[in-house]
Amino acid sequence: MAEPPEEPSPQAVPQPYEPGYGLYQPGYGPYDDQIPDPTHQMLAIQNAKALLLKSSTTSGLNLYDHLANMLTKILDEQPTNVVDIIETISRDVKWTQFRRKMDTLRDEHEILPTFEAAEKRKALFLKANGEGEEEIEEEEIGETSLPNVMETAFYFEQAGIGLSKDESYHIFLALKKLISVQPVPQTCRFWGKILGLEMNYIIAEVQYGEGAEEEETEEEEPIEEEEKGMTEFEDEEEEEEKDEPPKSTYKPPPTIPKEENGTGANKYVYFVCNEPGNPWVKLPPVTPAQIVCARKIKKFFTGRLDAPIVSFPPFPGNEANYLRAQIARISAGTQISPIGFYQLSEEEGDEEEEGERDIYEENPDYQPIPVAEMVDSLSSWVHHVQSILMQGRCVWLNPFQKSEEEVEEEEEEKADEQDDVQQEIGPPLLTPLSEDEGIQNNPAWTGQTSTNLIPEYAVAVLQSNRWPGAYAFASGKKFDNIYFGWGHKYSPENHNPTLPPPVQAEYASGPEITETNDPTLEEELAFKAAQEAALSTAEEEEEEEVEDDEEEDEDD
Repeated sequence: MAEPPEEPSPQAVPQPYEPGYGLYQPGYGPYDDQIPDPTHQMLAIQNAKALLLKSSTTSGLNLYDHLANMLTKILDEQPTNVVDIIETISRDVKWTQFRRKMDTLRDEHEILPTFEAAEKRKALFLKANGEGEEEIEEEEIGETSLPNVMETAFYFEQAGIGLSKDESYHIFLALKKLISVQPVPQTCRFWGKILGLEMNYIIAEVQYGEGAEEEETEEEEPIEEEEKGMTEFEDEEEEEEKDEPPKSTYKPPPTIPKEENGTGANKYVYFVCNEPGNPWVKLPPVTPAQIVCARKIKKFFTGRLDAPIVSFPPFPGNEANYLRAQIARISAGTQISPIGFYQLSEEEGDEEEEGERDIYEENPDYQPIPVAEMVDSLSSWVHHVQSILMQGRCVWLNPFQKSEEEVEEEEEEKADEQDDVQQEIGPPLLTPLSEDEGIQNNPAWTGQTSTNLIPEYAVAVLQSNRWPGAYAFASGKKFDNIYFGWGHKYSPENHNPTLPPPVQAEYASGPEITETNDPTLEEELAFKAAQEAALSTAEEEEEEEVEDDEEEDEDD
């Protein structure tokens, strides 16, 4: 039989007024068979509860409430293996009772980015309430220029290309809003998405009919007036000066005019926005100077159209102009279609001789090409967008061509200048991809099928190696082009910026511009003495001549 524990010393036994009194009283021990005294038992319970209710001087909590909250949490959640996670439960209960020290001022309401994006896209899901608008929409359902973005996204998704379904649908609604706000275009297409460091660009390609788009006039008049004022001021200063400096004979190269709206590189109009739901911004027409300079630089986009382009050579414009130039270059090199889908217009006739090679139409007798043939042979695809010449235009223009009046005045100069000008001729429209120049040992395009398991339902997909991010698909009589990338052309070597021109050589030294040395004092005295002697001899000769004249007069 086990021996009962030793009773504590009288000094360790709590007094009646202290918590814990009665725990060591006779008859209350765990080994006592006698029934404890109820008075002592109640007093012990009260003292134990008082001990548990004693608040902590650090946190202000007490063990009684903490245990009660722990038991409530355990009974409510009923976790398994409670004894193993009792410490975690205790920590969680303490954490729920944590209170931050806050002042009486209210915190500013924080708007989450997801909420802001939802508010911007909310307008895309709203319908027009006007009855007249609904009737017009019902009448023009069959003739709408709105593209089926979701269908195009489905075909590209077969090859693992494209955006998420949510973003594609938002772009679909944004294009619908663009058509409703702008004049009704002839065609509208989702061109692609160009990535930026801060924001991205979602690009829509629009083509208007004849006379639907108003030509934009560039605001160059104030600049011309300022230049005139400066030239007049300089002329006045030159008249005041007696010794006019030599005038420069340098003549800057003539500026090449941009192609008219609806032709060449400006055949299409492009609208951009950073996110679906943001307002669409129309990009300005591109100029040959911007295209030529864009070929010499490589800049990442920021996502802000008004951002400056700091580069060498200096780019004539801001990021909106640079974006428009890159879109023109990408479109000219990557917009392709199956051979035979388009045919040159028969109504062109003499227009082709004048250089208008961008007129084509759909072939009603087109027969789809098998997918395997389109993937294996690049001759099954053609370019249906004009290539851009080194001049920066799709149609070459003689920069020294002048009017009849100027020809009569400057016939000789014109003959000398035109001898050095050579006309540029680009590849004709609907040129097969097999004629594209490769990149070192790699072809310009890579073809593949969307799946090899079910070839009868596969989609032919082509990827551009010259412009990474440009793709095209074809399935039956359906095809489309799209671009997702940074807007940069692939270069086998690292990009080397254009070096500044060499320093101009010094003017040839000669006796007419060489500065003479200062004379010494002896040389100056000798020079003065020689001058005085010359003056004296000249005076003596004059006097002698006068005397001779007087003598001759007296003789007469």
